[in-house]
Formats: sequence, C-alpha cells, structure tokens
Amino acid sequence: MSTVPPSPTPRTPRRTALDAVHRALGATMTDFAGWDMPLRYGSERDEHQAVRTRAGLFDLSHMGEITVTGPAAATLLDYALVGNIGALAVGRARYTMICQEDGGILDDLIVYRLGDERYLVVANASNAQTVLDALTERAAGFDAEVRDDRDAYALLAVQGPESPGILASLTDADLDGLKYYAGLPGTVADVPALIARTGYTGEDGFELFVAPEHAERLWRALTEAGEGVGLVPCGLSCRDTLRLEAGMPLYGNELGTHLTPFDAGLGRVVKFEKTTNGGEFVGRMALATAAELAAVSPPRKLVGLVAEGRRVPRSGYHVMSGSATVGVVTSGAPSPTLGRPIAMAYVDAAHAAPGTAGVTVDIRGSHEPYEVVALPFYKRRT
Repeated sequence: MSTVPPSPTPRTPRRTALDAVHRALGATMTDFAGWDMPLRYGSERDEHQAVRTRAGLFDLSHMGEITVTGPAAATLLDYALVGNIGALAVGRARYTMICQEDGGILDDLIVYRLGDERYLVVANASNAQTVLDALTERAAGFDAEVRDDRDAYALLAVQGPESPGILASLTDADLDGLKYYAGLPGTVADVPALIARTGYTGEDGFELFVAPEHAERLWRALTEAGEGVGLVPCGLSCRDTLRLEAGMPLYGNELGTHLTPFDAGLGRVVKFEKTTNGGEFVGRMALATAAELAAVSPPRKLVGLVAEGRRVPRSGYHVMSGSATVGVVTSGAPSPTLGRPIAMAYVDAAHAAPGTAGVTVDIRGSHEPYEVVALPFYKRRT
C-alpha cells in the first residue's frame, strides 16, 4: 500500500508597507517573486506614457537590500562581485553582477557606497536570498559583516521628466548636484531617506530608500506634489515595457546562470584589473576565457527586434532565417512609444547586424517578419 505525500502548504505572498494604499487605489495585484505587488492601477499603456512624458510613482519594496560593513567590506565585494567596487567613491553607485565559479550570472546588482566601510547591495527580489547566501559564504576570512536588511527598507521610485521638480518640492537635498548612479542621505517630506538617482525605465528619476513605517507618508506626499504635473501610480507591467524599450536586461530573461556577462553583451561590467585580493575574484578564470571567446567569435549576440506587423513575440519564441532557427526571444511586448511590437533576442552572430535581411519570429507557426536593430529601442533626450 502506498501513500501520497501531503501537498505543500501554499505560500502566502509577502505584502509591502504600501499594500493598503495599492488596494485603496484599485490596483490589480499579482504574486511576484513571493511578494503581492501591483501589476497595474488602470491602463498599463497610460502608466507607461506617463513615465515617458510626465512622471510615475512605483513601489519597489520587493527588492532585496543587503548591507556590507567593516574594514574589509570593499575587499570582500571585490572578491565576491565582478566589478571594481573598491574604486567606487563614497556617494556613488555601480551596476555590477555576482557570478558563479563557472562565470554564470547569479544576479545583476546595484551597489551603493554609503561610507568608507559601508555598502548597500540591492539584488533582484527573486534572487535576494541567493545573493545573501553567496555573499555570506564568500565573506569567510574577511573582516566584514554581511547583513540581511530586506525588512529595514521600503523602496519608492519616482521616474520621468517631471520627477526632479516633484522631488525638489519636497527636499532641500542638492538634486542638481546628484549625478546619475549616485546617492546621498537626506529628507523627503520630512522622511529620512537615501536619495538615489537610479532607475529601470530609461528616464531620469530617483529611488528613495526609507524605513517601512514612513513609506505611506512619503507616497502620499509624492502623490500630492505630482498632482499638478500628471504623476500617476505605476505597476510592474509598465515597468517591464519601459525597461524593454530602454534595452535593460531582466534576470530570468536576458540573464541567468547559463550565461556569462560576456554572453549577455555586458562584459564591460567585469573588471580584471582589480588591485585587491591579488586580482582574484569568484569566476575570474572562466570569465577570462569567456572574454577571449567573445572577442574572437561570439556564438550569439543580444539584439533588438522590431515587428513589421502587429503580432507580439514572447519569451522562448524562435528567431528564424528561412527554415533555420538562428536565435530565441528573451523578452517581447507591444511598445507604446514605437507603436509596434518589440523584442530582445539572442541570435547567431551571423544574423545580429542591424538591418539583417530575412529574419522572422515563429509566432505559433507563423513566421512574422522582424527588423534587427541595435539596442536600446529608446533613448531619452538629455
């Protein structure tokens, strides 16, 4: 007689400090990386266009914050990550990655240097525990502490061309002097915050790290400050189309453990010239080999595809040339800005040049024509 094991208890998604606000606004909620998050509040196209032309307000509290402190904090991060973190000035931020020994990407990250011996590592929600575990393991032998600070922060983002004016009305921080990929401590609407000029939309904007108990007050203050210039609340759906237009990779789509940074066309984030740890870091040998291969004969390249018709490609669809499969779509969606479907895809190097003729995407058996273009699809005017 055999017995059937009991089904696992369904996991209850976590809720951010702004959950009640989202529900009061009528947001459509979705389970994303173990969090109950707003997908949209109304029309995702309208939310997308608001960020491109005015401003949008996002709750990003699902992101994973990890603090690294101590005399050897920089040395540890130089060893654990592929970037030259020790060269980062206080108050600046850097896009980087954490890789396996074989060079596969565990996650892409933003690292903020908050002080001489204090760094904030921000991981993707789906990989936060993986990154925390890897940093903790790699910290062995270093005079540094790795601390899980996911419960210590709520994260709000205001993005779009009107965002500097909105934020300036609520803070006396020097926003004009705050460069892209930099952060400074300050107060916004009397709320203590780390004010960072970073984002994932392709627009100018700010990310505000605050204590969870202050999140609702800050959300309401930003909403009131943005009423006159068309700020709207925005969900994860438009965030995805915004980042796609801007050619920004998404972990699990364009990035993963089966790819190195060089496979993803992001080899620039790998710094072999580090002076700490004798130049050693996790994955160095494998990444050096990947760099050589990419310089000589990259097997595939990440490109943009723009539809000639109206059918939308999705992740996993095959890119074709005649009857031959020459690539795979990683992300696809209708582009509100271009007015046509777009996609990112890894394609064979022979078919990766912009304007390559005869490229199609197999959409449910129909080979739809697509134009190969350079990324990004959209660049904001500076």
